[in-house]
Amino acid sequence: MKRVFSGVKPTGHLTLGNYLGAVRRWVAVDQHQADALFCVVDLHALTVDHDPARVRRLSRQAASLLLAAGLDPELCTVFVQSHVDEHARLSYLLECVATDGEMRRMIQYKEKAARERVRGGSVRLSLLTYPVLMAADILAYGTDEVPVGEDQRQHVELARDLAVRFNQRYGHAFVVPRTTSPGVAARVMNLLEPTSKMGKSDDVGPGIVYLLDEPDVVRKKVMRAVTDSGRDVVYDREERPGVANLLEILAACTGGNPEALSGGYESYGALKKDTAEAVVEVLRPVQQRHKELVADPGYVEGVLRDGAERARAMARPTVDAAYRAIGLLPASSDTEAEAEAVLNAAR
Repeated sequence: MKRVFSGVKPTGHLTLGNYLGAVRRWVAVDQHQADALFCVVDLHALTVDHDPARVRRLSRQAASLLLAAGLDPELCTVFVQSHVDEHARLSYLLECVATDGEMRRMIQYKEKAARERVRGGSVRLSLLTYPVLMAADILAYGTDEVPVGEDQRQHVELARDLAVRFNQRYGHAFVVPRTTSPGVAARVMNLLEPTSKMGKSDDVGPGIVYLLDEPDVVRKKVMRAVTDSGRDVVYDREERPGVANLLEILAACTGGNPEALSGGYESYGALKKDTAEAVVEVLRPVQQRHKELVADPGYVEGVLRDGAERARAMARPTVDAAYRAIGLLPASSDTEAEAEAVLNAAR
């Protein structure tokens, strides 16, 4: 069975974009068709200035929402990144294979560093190197497929490059992963800025629908969505990004086709109303299940504890093998034998 890995970063409340663009596919497809791991990548939240208590709170909320959305710990592994040491262990090895130029060419680094400088803040070294940690997240598990949006493809390509480079220099230690992405609503855009992604960390809250927004809040946000000049409801991502975004959201919520749906509307108001109600209905079961999980925190903690144990057991042989391949002494004869077995199997 192929292995799939993906994660969410607890830098903000999960959004409709996270759900339609990623989480719903994990629930409906990936956990059933693969040996799937889904991770709250809390170490990535430390690359910018942050409130420690908020990171902990959002990490717990993200895990609860993944379970509320339908991830089943009997079918997949749900865990928190920092609970598995192999992520950090492998990240340093991959930093010894990556180059400074590769890191500085990362589009997200350029964008985030520029925003940080505008604020007058300093740019943390971890912001530059976190794509290597992301590569470690993927490669530690022998991942075959990484379901991501277009904005993350560059990072998966880096993971592929590092895996190939390591394998060529030191011996075949890693599976070279490939990206997969959903079709409609792979990238849900901000309702007020339809040329920008609906991100968790955006400053423009009114343009973002959060998974825990109350129904009336959802309706208000969608009804205030930016549309385009003209009156015709036409699906055109380039010329009519506002309307196209609404049509893609409606299509993703109802299982329709955005272009076909456009023919059924004569006004923006009617489109907004139907889109708002569709979003409310999609979020309703997730919100209800989340309330149940919040009332039973012991269950979520148990899932994360068991998930970390399973993830650790999967990652450790590969990471130990990589340590030995690159030239580091094994900690014990047992570890050496285990690493040798993994490398031999890879060959």
